[in-house]
Amino acid sequence: MILSQLLNYVAVLFFCVSRASSLDTFIAAVYEHAVILPNATLVPVSPEEALAVMNRNLDLLEGAVTSASKQFNCFLKGHTHSSFQGDSSTRVAQGAHIIVTPEDGIYGFNFTRESIYPYLEDIPDPQVNWIPCNNPDRFGRTPVQQRLSCLAKDNSIYIVANIGDKKSCNASDPQCPPDGRYQYNTDVVFDSKGKLVARYHKQNLFLNEDQFNAPKEPEVVTFNTTFGKFGIFTCFDILFHDPAVTLVRDSRVDTILFPTAWMNVLPHLSAIEFHSAWAMGMKVNFLASNLHYPLKKMTGSGIYAPDSPRVFHYDMKTEEGKLLLAQLDSHPHPTPVVNWTSYASGVEAHSMGNQEFTGTVFFDEFTFLELKEIGGNYTVCQRDLCCHLSYKMSEKRSDEVYALGAFDGLHTVEGSYYLQICTLLKCKTTDLHTCGDSVETASTRFEMFSLSGTFGTQYVFPEVLLSEIQLAPGEFQVSSDGRLFSLKPTSGPVLTVTLFGRLYEKDNAPNALSDLTTQALRYL
Repeated sequence: MILSQLLNYVAVLFFCVSRASSLDTFIAAVYEHAVILPNATLVPVSPEEALAVMNRNLDLLEGAVTSASKQFNCFLKGHTHSSFQGDSSTRVAQGAHIIVTPEDGIYGFNFTRESIYPYLEDIPDPQVNWIPCNNPDRFGRTPVQQRLSCLAKDNSIYIVANIGDKKSCNASDPQCPPDGRYQYNTDVVFDSKGKLVARYHKQNLFLNEDQFNAPKEPEVVTFNTTFGKFGIFTCFDILFHDPAVTLVRDSRVDTILFPTAWMNVLPHLSAIEFHSAWAMGMKVNFLASNLHYPLKKMTGSGIYAPDSPRVFHYDMKTEEGKLLLAQLDSHPHPTPVVNWTSYASGVEAHSMGNQEFTGTVFFDEFTFLELKEIGGNYTVCQRDLCCHLSYKMSEKRSDEVYALGAFDGLHTVEGSYYLQICTLLKCKTTDLHTCGDSVETASTRFEMFSLSGTFGTQYVFPEVLLSEIQLAPGEFQVSSDGRLFSLKPTSGPVLTVTLFGRLYEKDNAPNALSDLTTQALRYL
């Protein structure tokens, strides 16, 4: 008996060592952090008070880092752990190589330019070759960078965190702000020895980020590891070309690191839905760490491979954080290039008479067709975009309505960006006027679906979202001719099946600024 146990132990140990020595794969971790906010005030607090708030959050982040790094570094199919969420085929004993934490995770949000200042540190260019844990005073007062560096060093793990950077300027710089400093929403990366290896200043600030400046030019930040090449950007950046697309297309990164404070917007911009779709559309690994703050609809983190989500988390019911881990390929396998208009351009569009109607999805006016039968083929067009759907429902319920929608236009609320979207979605009620409204539950499963469109872009992100805001790993695929199709009957009722296209070159269309102002005023 003892000999048998010893042999089993040796076998497992050999397996673990062999896995650890191979860098074809790595263990990724993301932490959805329930942020502790400072007391609401417009008056700047003292540096000591600011640090006290940040240390409370860092205490929680430290727990996640320690938990992610201290277990044996080995992949075992079917292994479970109490703090890990994932499919049994990808479960891992904890021992992450890298962990991502959220945007605003160390000090929260709702700041003015003045009130955030005590929370900022001077973050140097990583080329200075600095380990803050070993030399904390080299660049002035940097207690947060010191603590993050020591956490990374002590736990032998790469740490990705979001903090604030400050840079002094003067009148010789014509763009210098009146208060004589630039303030940046900043991502930092410390390697497993505690060295600062990456610093990224967020380019595309959200509407309420007046406390920060955007850099003068988009920063394309990458770093290399023994388990792949990484790029980094933050939250709202994902909707724009620079630096997000540039990192993948030009810098050829394997994995994107994505700290975010993402407020979920249904039906198409739920965090887990859109982030997993971006990973699939751009053919990269994607590590998304969201804040956990349900009062602002902030939840939804995940580890996504190009072919399918590895693990994800969505929780609007509790106030608890969540640590996720999964194994990823260090260099995702190449997949065929998708011609997003190939199939759809060959489909003959049948006239549906006057059955089309309009509906609003996140302030955009879609053209819709109701799916009146249990199955069939439908086409709906708007401007240059025609969307084609073949489908079969498990049953046609009288209390649920689904529609096929198309949108080809400039979105102008909470940012200005040009979209082409084909979507199959559940309407909120049986009233067609509710098609496009936010809805979280459904009862209708689909036996099959195939969705395509005549897109004018190569940047299309495939989404499948099921009832209760769940993803559908392994249940669908994208063909090289541009079809998003099911591989099996859906495991749950369908909320939406969507092809979300971005035409970056049309973002600066004529009258975009005036349209943005008009729509924003209407929204407010």
